[in-house]
Amino acid sequence: MDKATPAPRAVLFDAYGTLFDVYSVGLAAEQLFPGAGERLAEAWRDKQIEYSRLTSMSGRYQPFWTLTRAALQFSAERLGLALNADAEQRLLNEYRHLSAFPENHAVLAALKRRGIRAGILSNGDPEMLASAVKSAGMADLLDPVLSVHETQRFKTDPAAYAVGPAALKLPAREILFVSSNGWDAIGATWFGFTTLWVNRAGLPLERLGTEPTRTGRSLHDVLDFFSS
Repeated sequence: MDKATPAPRAVLFDAYGTLFDVYSVGLAAEQLFPGAGERLAEAWRDKQIEYSRLTSMSGRYQPFWTLTRAALQFSAERLGLALNADAEQRLLNEYRHLSAFPENHAVLAALKRRGIRAGILSNGDPEMLASAVKSAGMADLLDPVLSVHETQRFKTDPAAYAVGPAALKLPAREILFVSSNGWDAIGATWFGFTTLWVNRAGLPLERLGTEPTRTGRSLHDVLDFFSS
């Protein structure tokens, strides 16, 4: 986006990985499975996303929470970890209350002061998102909180992204979509959003012939779209 391009009129954030640290479950996983917590957290996330793609592409939708549980069970078995009912419930409870990234509150509060509407557009079920937002103390800073659940399609299906413009009553190009997931930033760019990829891990760009509008390293980079 060059300097002549008008600033977006609203912001939609991806939730898991962008506002909420999906790998923060690794601490509890490490307590339950010493030496394997980080591996379990990573495998769990990868399988969760894989399941969302498989079910969406195949027309076999299941709620994201169902897929999250199934991904945990698979990942534990794949790693040879004895996941009993108590351990499973503890890790799922952790997922309902993921740690928020430290800059979230400051960035969201700054957007609110500037009169910029900021919300969420996520694969997560409505109940999952409500728990995460409330736990992070961000309920008064995020509106709307949108789930793809009604579409029975997960990102990067265009139907999932279309929930945002429909709710905000704005064209996609006038909405800044922010994600820390490179594949999500690319999918949102294809859909037509103005996009920011928050590349916290310093990963290479996906080799798909498309780049996000901008790339940054933290949520603070959102504010650069509204610096005038």
